[in-house]
Amino acid sequence: MDHYLIEHCAPTLASIKTANLFRVSFDTQKNLFDAVRRWNNTLRDKGVLCFCLCLHEHTALIYVVRMSRLQNDLSDPAVGEFLSSFGYTSQNAIDALLILRQHLMQSGTFPHEIGIFLGYPLADVKGFIINHGHNCLCCGDWKVYSDPENAVKTFRRYCKCKQIYRKMWEQGKDLRQLTVSA
Repeated sequence: MDHYLIEHCAPTLASIKTANLFRVSFDTQKNLFDAVRRWNNTLRDKGVLCFCLCLHEHTALIYVVRMSRLQNDLSDPAVGEFLSSFGYTSQNAIDALLILRQHLMQSGTFPHEIGIFLGYPLADVKGFIINHGHNCLCCGDWKVYSDPENAVKTFRRYCKCKQIYRKMWEQGKDLRQLTVSA
């Protein structure tokens, strides 16, 4: 299952993105939780943690995060004010993740504020909500509603990172070797 992390989380592993999210299929919950535990044992001292945000019958939503970056993102007063309008009562990363998980489980869909937890710009998260996902200026890893030039540069960096990580993975580098310390 390590290939999922390489394929979907390379920018986070490379420490150029706050977090990534991916859905994974599993045969048993034990195997899933064993994989998440192993990933955490491998990546924790590099500054990366993995969480199972949502669990369904045979799929799970895995959140891979650099907690220090998330805490920094959440410490922005504008982000705190924005999240408080969605019921987030704390700017502490762990507390906020627990509320996000609760929102995911209650709604069954992605709460729009999830973009904040993935490191998307606040203006783009707000733009997505206001425009109901329409009228974006450009689209890549997320829908962009402000500063498309910078967003396109970021998309290219993420794409290049994924290509490099895929190649290094195929050449035999393991997950720990591919994760930058922070």
